[in-house]
Amino acid sequence: MAKIMNEVSRTFSEYLILPGLTTKHDTPDNVSLQTPLVKFKKGEKSRISLNVPFVSAIMQSVSDSGLAIALAKEGGLSFIFGSQSVEDQSEMVRKVKKYKAGFVESRANLTPENTLKDVLELKAKTGFSTIGITDDGTSSGVLLGLVTSRDYRVSKDSPDKKVSEFMTPASDLITAPNGVTLSEANDIIWEHKLNTLPIVDENQKLKYFVFRKDYDNHKENPNELSDMHKRLVVGAGINTRDYKERVPALIDAGVDVLCIDSSDGFSEWQQETIDYIKNNYDNNILVGAGNVVDKEGFLYLVKAGADFVKVGVGGGSICITREQKGIGRGQATALIDVAKARDEYFSETGEYIPICSDGGIVQDYHMTLALAMGADFLMMGRYFARFDESPTRKLLVGGNYVKEYWGEGSNRARNWQRYDMGGNNSLKFEEGVDSYVPYAGKLKENLDQTIGKIKSTMCSCGVTSLDELKQEVRLTLVSSTSIIEGGAHDVIVKETSN
Repeated sequence: MAKIMNEVSRTFSEYLILPGLTTKHDTPDNVSLQTPLVKFKKGEKSRISLNVPFVSAIMQSVSDSGLAIALAKEGGLSFIFGSQSVEDQSEMVRKVKKYKAGFVESRANLTPENTLKDVLELKAKTGFSTIGITDDGTSSGVLLGLVTSRDYRVSKDSPDKKVSEFMTPASDLITAPNGVTLSEANDIIWEHKLNTLPIVDENQKLKYFVFRKDYDNHKENPNELSDMHKRLVVGAGINTRDYKERVPALIDAGVDVLCIDSSDGFSEWQQETIDYIKNNYDNNILVGAGNVVDKEGFLYLVKAGADFVKVGVGGGSICITREQKGIGRGQATALIDVAKARDEYFSETGEYIPICSDGGIVQDYHMTLALAMGADFLMMGRYFARFDESPTRKLLVGGNYVKEYWGEGSNRARNWQRYDMGGNNSLKFEEGVDSYVPYAGKLKENLDQTIGKIKSTMCSCGVTSLDELKQEVRLTLVSSTSIIEGGAHDVIVKETSN
């Protein structure tokens, strides 16, 4: 007969956090939510650290370039969904990397011989209102001028009017030499009250633009997650089928980290995928793997070379893997088991492998519980699907606004690669549903509230970092009746009008 594990498989709702001594130092302003994303050795730092412990799920209904930009600006990271063409996914990654940077390559360029019609068509195509005018119409040609929306009037100027007649010539532009620091460039912008500062080399060839709005945006988003070139950080999901074509394209697009997207990470297919990436790119490309639910699965992926490991099978709100296959484990129990294995591995080898809790989050306090149980960061789908920045439609259903949300194992997604067990290239049966989630508004506003709750809980526990949360916080199991006791009870709650 099968080996029976008598330990109960538990969920987050079966636990509560015990308060600790709150000192005068334990205030939300002193709490840090920074956490490692990828493995590192004792005494060293992770190559990528998140400023908030959240990543968005590798799902069609969640993680496109729009959500990736919004989340990176708040300090988290998105993994662009892989159940699309290599070209489309790579373009989404490229869009995030180009969205905002201290030094931005010009992506809209013309020559002085072009016309106003060309300007309007280029603006409509690219969405950029600042156009670099160079001798050859490329982003690296000799800078001859600049065109912005203030240089022409569509209602009065002829579409055939040449750019040379209305552009601001280079002789009238304030520029900065290539090699100037971002701080120096911003000082020039403020001193001369500029919106755009062109950066040119010694031959007057255009290299970059620095925009005032990027400076303002950064000040509004102090937790912004950016790389050494001040570009937003973005991840991408891959599968174990077409990785030899997909990975090189994503790397070319500028992806910062990859993650194998699979419902079952304890497999030779994942090992082969990691081997390919590590052997062909000299261990320079970061890749997470999963999902697993126990020590054995964790150690298998660690030995295969995974840079982080995702934990959780069947716990997502739209996932029906447990119903369909009887496979999985309560998310809290899985996380506690893998976290223990992670700590033992670190003690034995001096190498720390971050773990990501994927699934099972229903309430905001579940996030704090997951972090206390050992997760370094959390992957969430339903949470992010509710926001304006997610890629799905906002609908009015039954008098309430909702957003569409569907699983990668649903017939709508048809992501058979995620559930691949070999054989035919098809989805054998559904492991996800098609659904709605209540519309919640802007990502930033909701995330600020969530972070506020987590920091408040941490202060009540007397801790100000996630490491302290893992090491010092005490958890208690709760009974079904104490769960009822924790909500409003034995009163008639007043209805509130909006």
